[in-house]
Amino acid sequence: MSSYNSKYLAVDLTSGKTEAREIPGRWLRDYLGGVGLGTRLYLECARPGADTLGPDNPVVMARGPLSGTMAPASAGHAVVTRSPATGLLCGSVSFGLWSLALAGTGYDAVVITGAAASPVYLFIDDGRVHLRRADPLAGQGGPQTAAAIRRESGDSRVQVACTGPAGESLARLATIRDGHRLMHRGGAGAVLGAKKLKAVAVRGTRPVSVADIDAMRKAVLDLNTGWRQTAAGGGGLEPGECLLPGSGRCHLPARNYQQAIPGGAASLAAECAAKGRLIKTIACPACPVACQHVYRITDDPHSDEQVVLDNEALAALGPLCGMFHLPVILKALDLCHVYGLDPVSAGASVAWAMECFERGLLTSQDTNGLDLSFGSADGLVETTRRIGQLSGIGAVLAEGVLRAANGLGQGSGEWAMQVKGLEMAGCDPRTQPGLALRLAAGLRPPTLDGRDDPSATAADACREEDLAAAGDSLAICPNARRYFRDFPAEAARMYTLATGMPLNPAELRRAGERTNNLIKAIDIREGWQRPDDWLPPRLFREPLDTGEGAVVSEKDLTAAIDGYYRGRGWSAEGLVPGEKLAALGMDDLREMLKGNRHGAPPHTLR
Repeated sequence: MSSYNSKYLAVDLTSGKTEAREIPGRWLRDYLGGVGLGTRLYLECARPGADTLGPDNPVVMARGPLSGTMAPASAGHAVVTRSPATGLLCGSVSFGLWSLALAGTGYDAVVITGAAASPVYLFIDDGRVHLRRADPLAGQGGPQTAAAIRRESGDSRVQVACTGPAGESLARLATIRDGHRLMHRGGAGAVLGAKKLKAVAVRGTRPVSVADIDAMRKAVLDLNTGWRQTAAGGGGLEPGECLLPGSGRCHLPARNYQQAIPGGAASLAAECAAKGRLIKTIACPACPVACQHVYRITDDPHSDEQVVLDNEALAALGPLCGMFHLPVILKALDLCHVYGLDPVSAGASVAWAMECFERGLLTSQDTNGLDLSFGSADGLVETTRRIGQLSGIGAVLAEGVLRAANGLGQGSGEWAMQVKGLEMAGCDPRTQPGLALRLAAGLRPPTLDGRDDPSATAADACREEDLAAAGDSLAICPNARRYFRDFPAEAARMYTLATGMPLNPAELRRAGERTNNLIKAIDIREGWQRPDDWLPPRLFREPLDTGEGAVVSEKDLTAAIDGYYRGRGWSAEGLVPGEKLAALGMDDLREMLKGNRHGAPPHTLR
């Protein structure tokens, strides 16, 4: 027995055909699941140079191999596609009941290609597959869409991943909602919208088997005991904690990276901790640590309007926009749920517009009379609404800050806080060289949960990134990984007990390295070049206002990127040589990874 189903569902929306296909055992062993398996399946089905908002850009949803088992914090799945914001591959992991439902259908992944002629939603019902009309769902937000699909199916247990009105309108800030939070960055919701696919609904009731149930039960008991002790000792990170001095976290920026956290942060942290709006904390399935903080949106104590607030959303919709009042932040976050917007990118886009407004590049005429100054409650809430509706200034911001700055010009790109077209989460790298390297050249955006080690080397960054990729492939929650005593060893053992495939810590790291190199090779095929690995001009020129006078050193960052490429075994230009792929057992992918959209000679395997 194994926790793998060893099958994926191939869906062609253009023809309406669906087919169950076997997943080669080697792929499961080499890429594990989640982001790794999703990336390998993406490569199998994608056409090089395809329009990210065209029918030839697949969307892959792949569960982790531990989903549906008793392994803690493992109820996750990845969404992998090419981002319409960056043109590069984006893979993000989400957690909750959708992942368990997919595991119970008999599939490990869903690969969606083509585009429907009219709006549809996909319903995977215990292995039976239906494409249903979604015209009545047009314009509906995530909660409303999920409720409507459950009513139609007659089963409240049906789990729904869907795009909102912003995704239907192809906003590059659109995300996919598949639970309480909006986890998928890079415009994945717009890719679904372009395919006229409103939702992927799943009902799976088949039990998930494991190879050694007795040994797994003992291992899980041991892990859960240790985790609860860590959490009871203050091991969790609550919304607002990162705002406090001495939190040990990274510097959080305010006012579009013009300031570090100024006055007002302590009051916002207190609001986050107050019991008036904080309703409860909830846990994902099979997780002993309840880290999702549920807040009431309105002042009405009897209201059932609520939203889960995490640190990234708090930082982006709060201090980054000069906002230090929790009710306003919660209202803006609720609008992100209503319209299906990535709250990090939405907050960063509003912050950029606020700076443009204060500098006089955007006027009241551009905003239809709206005060878009930093700290304006109406400015934050109404602009978020307009982004979701693609109306007025919102239609410009829905394209993301890079495209908005390119359109506005007048030097506004100097304060467009993005890397490769993706808006930065609220971590300021000006005092943290390791964070600067990960932001500029890393294969996944850093989160607010990270701490920078000043002594960390480029080789350390590679190892950490490979472990992160392995964790995302196992679909073990990033917030929970810090609770492991020895993540590589304990995670590898859980994998072995669940799947029956022996895996040691070194092989686990190797799987992460294999996934990272495959992501990079696909990005190169799609036109990535070394100058793309860089940071916004502001971080090199304007010091933090904390008295440290810190900026990112261009010389030091260049040297760090050089070291990172060497540590990865790449060329000086950041290209993946053929011998590196061969060393990772990916020699058979050479032909598939050739070529790029700019028509230049292939970057890899020259």
